[in-house]
Amino acid sequence: MTIYLQLHYTDLLGVLRSITITLEEEPHNPGVEEVEVFIDGSSVYGFSGIEDSDLKIKPVPETLAKTPWERNIYLAISRVYRVSGRRLEVDPRYIAERGLEYTENMGYKPVMGVEIEFFLFNKVNAVVEQGKQILEITSTESPWSNGIGLPVKKVYHVPEPLDTTAGVRREIIEAMKELGYKLGKSHHEVASSGQLEISSGSYDNVRLADYTQLFKKTAKTIALKHGLTAVFLPKPIPWDNGSGMHVHVSLWRSNENLFYDPNDEYGLSSLARYFIGGLIEHGQSLSAIVSPTTNSYKRLVPGYEAPIYLTWGPRNRSTAIRIPATSKPEHTRIEYRPPDPTANPYLAYTAILLAGLDGVKKKIEPPPPVKENVYKWDKSKLREYGIRQLPRNLLEALDYLESDHDYLKPVFSKQVIEEYVELKRKEALIVDYMPTPMEYKYYASLW
Repeated sequence: MTIYLQLHYTDLLGVLRSITITLEEEPHNPGVEEVEVFIDGSSVYGFSGIEDSDLKIKPVPETLAKTPWERNIYLAISRVYRVSGRRLEVDPRYIAERGLEYTENMGYKPVMGVEIEFFLFNKVNAVVEQGKQILEITSTESPWSNGIGLPVKKVYHVPEPLDTTAGVRREIIEAMKELGYKLGKSHHEVASSGQLEISSGSYDNVRLADYTQLFKKTAKTIALKHGLTAVFLPKPIPWDNGSGMHVHVSLWRSNENLFYDPNDEYGLSSLARYFIGGLIEHGQSLSAIVSPTTNSYKRLVPGYEAPIYLTWGPRNRSTAIRIPATSKPEHTRIEYRPPDPTANPYLAYTAILLAGLDGVKKKIEPPPPVKENVYKWDKSKLREYGIRQLPRNLLEALDYLESDHDYLKPVFSKQVIEEYVELKRKEALIVDYMPTPMEYKYYASLW
């Protein structure tokens, strides 16, 4: 039987790419690091121009795994190099590796985890033509589909058989375990139409990004086997909850969680508070990386458990930064809630670290914690507390990133930031220029 090895790498926008080679025998670690394959970098978002397009990729040995869905296929995450052997500066995994090195040089070990929310639809039909636009979503759980369906915003933790995603969810978890990754809890989420959440184990920013990319690939592969479509858009359905990618972070040294302080009211150390201060200080520019699509800002609106204000608080899901309840010191952490699954995880997890570490370096004190539902605050109270709002759209977020990115400079080069902003501006304008059926519904009959 022919053995296939899929070499995966990620472009600057976060798209997972792959090239497959054939092997005479099964690959092993060590040994697989000797494989190298040349690619056309000019055909990859953000990599290189056509005048200098030859690049090469080499697998990361510890990511090698046999795929659970086809036993003669292996996969590995790859690093991207120039022909000279020098690492490609805009390779997102290289940026994440540099971010990990920077964090460790400061004396910290990052421990991170992620809760990824997404939908499993029975069918999605999206048509965009000059004279016709169609978006049709079919799910056995949808209240507009045949049968009773499930109500919007009311199906958190529903059990089987109401939860139609449970069997597929278990298959995804088992497949990820076979690929060598740890996972945590899983459940049906708040939205109807097949929304679910699966949480990861704990990793550094690099391995967590590897996990995230392979998780999305695995979810899509398993879903397709069942005739379903896995959709990671932050807001695929109006008037129901969207999908976030909540990132949990703590900093460690040896076996000690440096975010924990038993004498603090919330169990948080000064280090943790400074980290929160950095996230709040840079939260608006960080949005361009962690909430990187036009659809992201359709999720970040009041009333759907998504944050819109840069606040923090214990056990408070109306804040951008939540301090989860825990009974064990080692589980003390912060949860950053603005990110969504369209983010490039290598950039997003690293940028979150850098924003927090900037707060640590500068000892940025966060504002007082919020214990109330901040969605209910009026403008005068928001002004009184000096609360800043997350950007209202992608173009605004990119403006913030252009004016506030010094905290990224230890790891993100000027080329990376400029290339990223340029790609995202083009993308935002393409989508924003399109008239939508909702605009016709709202305006055409009135004007």
